Amino acid sequence: MAHKLGSLASLALRGVGSLIARTGGRGRLSILVYHRVLARADAMFAGEVDAAVFGWQMALLAEHFQVLPLPEAVRRLRDGTLPPRAACVTFDDGYADNHDVALPILQKWQLPATFFVATAYLDGGWMWNDAVIEAVRQAPGQHLDLAPLGLPACSIATPRLRRKAAMTVIARLKYLPPDRRQTDVWRMLRLASAKLPASPMMSSSQVRALHSAGMEIGGHTVSHPILAGLDSAAAYAEIADGKAQLEQISGGAVQLFAYPNGKPGKDYRHEHVEMVKRSGFAAAVSTAWGAAGAGGDSFQLPRFTPWDGTPLRFGLRLLQNARREGELVGA
Repeated sequence: MAHKLGSLASLALRGVGSLIARTGGRGRLSILVYHRVLARADAMFAGEVDAAVFGWQMALLAEHFQVLPLPEAVRRLRDGTLPPRAACVTFDDGYADNHDVALPILQKWQLPATFFVATAYLDGGWMWNDAVIEAVRQAPGQHLDLAPLGLPACSIATPRLRRKAAMTVIARLKYLPPDRRQTDVWRMLRLASAKLPASPMMSSSQVRALHSAGMEIGGHTVSHPILAGLDSAAAYAEIADGKAQLEQISGGAVQLFAYPNGKPGKDYRHEHVEMVKRSGFAAAVSTAWGAAGAGGDSFQLPRFTPWDGTPLRFGLRLLQNARREGELVGA
């Protein structure tokens, strides 16, 4: 194992694995959701998963869990044949580091994964939230005046404070109409005198490379909107067109979908679940926390984000999540 867990941590993790099997792991599916896997640690986002952290996380999964391709896991969840400690690995949005950094680590441990890609940002695009982060990262001085966005001035004297300022702006803009939000993002870039560098998103050829490597490509709409904020025709077009574009790019069937942002009842509603079914998907994932159980809705599978920074805490979080049923109230 690349990360030296130590004898005490290894012993504890073996206990975690057996606990999952005895206390709800059998017949339950834990789906991990990642976004970026950075090549190296970022001072502004100290908690973001980087190659070193992702490496020991995948080593731990390979040793203590039965990691399945998501399509197989969904089928086995439906027919009651899931193995104990079943887990899946997923990625949202379509960042280039998924291909450049995460893929070699997955291949090292022979682990499958599903990559949910928003097609509008392939080949040089920028998601609005990443543009906000880049603006705050480049902003000069120790304070950033956000009055034009209806927010108070923020201190940006340290990397931690810059992250806090970026998250404040993102929270302010997330649920605005897309046109208004994009106007504010450009205003933010001007305020910070920032210039966007090379795009952090995948190219179409990298999507094809993931598919050729045996990884699953999933739909994530075209432009990653909050589906609940769109009219029905626009929402359906986002879902169906994203699927068609990915199938053209990858040359394979796209059978899985991830709701953008993914909070049931807030970011998407029951009508959007029906649109996903009509578009020809076989299953879909949300960001409701918990593990999927037998008899659950395979078009609203829960997932969780592996935030813990040590192997033992990560393993214990997996145990806690495996015992928690996904909450889909209001969807």
